Amino acid sequence: MKAIFDTVSHQCSKTVTQSYSTSFSLATKMLSNSIRQDIYNIYGFVRFADEIVDSFHDYDKELLFNNFTHDLELALVQKISLNPILNSFQETYHRYNIDKSLVDAFMKSMRLDLHKNNYLTESEYKEYIYGSADVVGLMCLKVFVKGNKEKYDSLKDSAMSLGSAFQKVNFLRDLKADFEDLSRTYFPNTDLNHLDETSKKNIIDDIESDFSKGLQGIKNLPIEAKFGVFMAYRYYSQLLKKLKKTPALEIKSTRIRVPNYKKFELLTRSYVKYQLNLL
Repeated sequence: MKAIFDTVSHQCSKTVTQSYSTSFSLATKMLSNSIRQDIYNIYGFVRFADEIVDSFHDYDKELLFNNFTHDLELALVQKISLNPILNSFQETYHRYNIDKSLVDAFMKSMRLDLHKNNYLTESEYKEYIYGSADVVGLMCLKVFVKGNKEKYDSLKDSAMSLGSAFQKVNFLRDLKADFEDLSRTYFPNTDLNHLDETSKKNIIDDIESDFSKGLQGIKNLPIEAKFGVFMAYRYYSQLLKKLKKTPALEIKSTRIRVPNYKKFELLTRSYVKYQLNLL
């Protein structure tokens, strides 16, 4: 029965989330059970695409990505895939009528990572972030509002800002790996060989502006999604706080992280704020 395969597919997407990101997995657990699986389904899809271009160095990445793209297109048309991750994603895609342009924009940004190493202009940078992060936030928003177009439209801008903030924090945290291992630089007009405090401050000011816009949207999310998204916001805010305190030269030589005990401390404090309606 296909129901068994769908159950296996769901479990695969959940396992991918739990295996690749303890922080995102923790935040997803704070979502209502009615939408949690769909967020696993989205994360599994975007994570696999990202891993192809970032991790599979001993294989032909372009061939793998082309095959993945082909299988994705078939899954969305046929509403089934023997790739359990794509089978889960197509289910969520159709259930919430996710716009195909969001999926296309995401895949476009992932494909850029196969060959493009530098983002020299603000427009290139923004286009990449839109495709790699903003649209993922919009896919999740479709689930959070359960397809309600009016609610979706009212929260769209803040969801994009939050997605941008998360991605920019990742860029700043992963400077060492991106620059040394993948030969990539995302921040335009920034010399990563000589990252100074002024450049770091400009980047952080931009992220804080995105976070401020994103927080306003979190406050207006449906109850099923609000705490889980707030938890993710708190985690990334803590990462940014640590990056802010780290000298610019050290950021490029180390990877800042939030230890597990701190994540659970953030969870406890966030829950108290949530319960007291202090968001």
